[in-house]
Amino acid sequence: MTLAIFDLDNTLIGGDSDNLWGQFLCEQHLVETTDYAQRNDQFYADYQAGQLDIDAYLRFALSALKGHSPRQLKDWHLAFMASKITPIMLPKAAALIDDHRQRGHELLVITATNRFITEPIVQSLGIQNLIASEGEIIDGRYTGEPSGVPSYHRGKVTRLYEWLHERQASLDGAWFYSDSRNDLPLLELIDHPVAVDPDDVLRARAIELEWPVISLR
Repeated sequence: MTLAIFDLDNTLIGGDSDNLWGQFLCEQHLVETTDYAQRNDQFYADYQAGQLDIDAYLRFALSALKGHSPRQLKDWHLAFMASKITPIMLPKAAALIDDHRQRGHELLVITATNRFITEPIVQSLGIQNLIASEGEIIDGRYTGEPSGVPSYHRGKVTRLYEWLHERQASLDGAWFYSDSRNDLPLLELIDHPVAVDPDDVLRARAIELEWPVISLR
């Protein structure tokens, strides 16, 4: 099995689904708008700077899901997809995914964003395998607490190796596409790392190591 692994935000889609979800919540007045918007933007800035406290961020992001029924959350997500995600879908990303599919590669998205936000997006891209940060669910409802190892920075490596072990698979010949400096721990393990519309830190590292640098925009 040859893996084609993709980051999601700012790689396969033209924006950050986590940050956009926060914007959606504020626009729909589903959270206390001013404080939530400020914290949402600060966490995103921390992520871009490679300084995100992932546990604090997940508690913040998951707090908006806490206690709501699955039906309510599904309705919110459908509206979110229509207003925020569909407009930033990238035709070149769809073509890249299809190219790997036609080559018989196993497709996998690995993202720091939580599963609630990302799973419907990844399914809409025609990809079945997803490693995402997880939120605790008790009696069918989110508690607002993270669960397990977040798939962020070196946590992506940990979670991916767990996923491979469960399937008795390896990273031999694998591809990984990402835009972010936060994914360097995984990119540096992969046989075929590709920088996609990269931030400045990743671009410099890709040039240094002679990795391909592409744009899907």
